[in-house]
Amino acid sequence: MRIGGGIEKAYNNPDEWIQLVKELKYSAVLTPVGYDASKEEKKAYKDYIKKYNLVLGEVGAWRNPISTNEAEQKASLKYCKNQLALAEEMEANCCVNIAGARGEQWDWIYRDNYEADVYALIVDSVREIIDAVNPKRTFYTIEPMPWMVPDSPDQYLQLLKDVDRKAFAVHMDFTNMVNNPKRFIYSRDFIQECFDKLGPYIKSIHIKDAFMHQKYPCCIEECMPGKGTFDYGHILRCCENLGTDMTAFVEHLSTHEEYKEAVQNVRNIGEKENITIL
Repeated sequence: MRIGGGIEKAYNNPDEWIQLVKELKYSAVLTPVGYDASKEEKKAYKDYIKKYNLVLGEVGAWRNPISTNEAEQKASLKYCKNQLALAEEMEANCCVNIAGARGEQWDWIYRDNYEADVYALIVDSVREIIDAVNPKRTFYTIEPMPWMVPDSPDQYLQLLKDVDRKAFAVHMDFTNMVNNPKRFIYSRDFIQECFDKLGPYIKSIHIKDAFMHQKYPCCIEECMPGKGTFDYGHILRCCENLGTDMTAFVEHLSTHEEYKEAVQNVRNIGEKENITIL
């Protein structure tokens, strides 16, 4: 497996970017450019990814393709198509988004998120994005969320079946699906279930930890790997079983030093458990 994460320091060119990648001890990277970068700039970064034996794991398409605002929905669909085309051009493992939300905040909980007609809209939006690009080397994926489709491995399997596109695959974020106390208490079993059911379709992974506050009715909070209650030796073995070039990314950290710490935590656990992390 490979490890990567965000870059919180500014960079202006591939030389500055690769120095940050080295400092962070990344072997996997997120896309360093957007779809609107010049062909020359895209090629320069792509050449560096190959030169330094990195794997481009994800191109983000963080927009709301099912927005209740028609103008926003159209703009989001266009952006997602452009980012998927970028993933294809850059030969990324996948392009990742969330399904979207039916309210003002693009990633928040709304009753309508789970309505049958909205599920149909999600299926149609994913198909439209994939069909517009028809990728051959990359995949469009949906990151699971605690309060929208898909929020369980079984629901993700159903979504794969209903979308029915070869270029639709899985982005694994098991922490986002630990959305109730029972899943938290049985997190090892639940995470194993996620990998057992979705493993053949996974193209990239977000790795986070979590702890539960003693508050009512329930408060589960994510944290960096190694600082919560998850069995990270078990998690890294699940990741390792998906292949040497499977990408796993730490996320939602604020500083360069936090990303460096998180990656080192993962590498230390891997070394202790005799797990190969490139």
